[in-house]
Amino acid sequence: MCGTCGCGNSLLKPPQRKTAEKGAVQYRSTAPVETRRIRVERDLLAENDTLAAQNRAFFAVRNILALNLVSSPGSGKTTLLVKTIIALNGIKPLAVIEGDQQTDNDAERIRATGVQAIQINTGKGCHLDAGMVGHALEQLALPQESLLFIENVGNLVCPAAFDLGEAAKVVVLSVTEGEDKPLKYPDMFRAARLMLLNKCDLLPHLVFDVAQAEANARRVNPDIEIIQLSASSGAGMEDWLGWLAHAQQAVTAA
Repeated sequence: MCGTCGCGNSLLKPPQRKTAEKGAVQYRSTAPVETRRIRVERDLLAENDTLAAQNRAFFAVRNILALNLVSSPGSGKTTLLVKTIIALNGIKPLAVIEGDQQTDNDAERIRATGVQAIQINTGKGCHLDAGMVGHALEQLALPQESLLFIENVGNLVCPAAFDLGEAAKVVVLSVTEGEDKPLKYPDMFRAARLMLLNKCDLLPHLVFDVAQAEANARRVNPDIEIIQLSASSGAGMEDWLGWLAHAQQAVTAA
């Protein structure tokens, strides 16, 4: 799956044996290669954290609010970004860094709004890292007090572990997904400051328990903020824009 974090590198996977437990199949390590895997991952994350600190310093000097948008594929992140840009364009300088394994389709959608966007194609990589973002920053002309959106690769696993230098991770969960996503992918929801529950206009046509989804998110992260919205209908967008304004004020006052 990923050639940079090691999650798909068979050389880092210890030999395993399959065991059955209550009808489920589980894999357990049978060799000390696990120690090597942990050491490699720590080295990768340490290098990433150094570059993330450089990005964070870049943002701090310029009072730039950088947000890392994360989600499963198909959550509506890009549509949300387009609607957000339309609402904010002309009010403050904006830019977007787009992360996808292939194509520049999403970056083209952003550029169509008149906002500058840099596409990062990760190939087989399943997340953006701080080095990729740092290189993208060299291509962007970001004035003081800009708002930078980083749309990460659609994946609720690896992006949770990689700091990009952002002020916050914003996880987008659509109501077309299961209420148990926060429990299945706790690291992502634990790392996020805000959860946007998107596509709420579809609720009348779905079996989705909003209260349960929010309770699951708070079970893994009691401090997570939650906003219900629909990028398509515009419902809840004022709450999202208000959250952005407050976050920008906090960055400027720091």
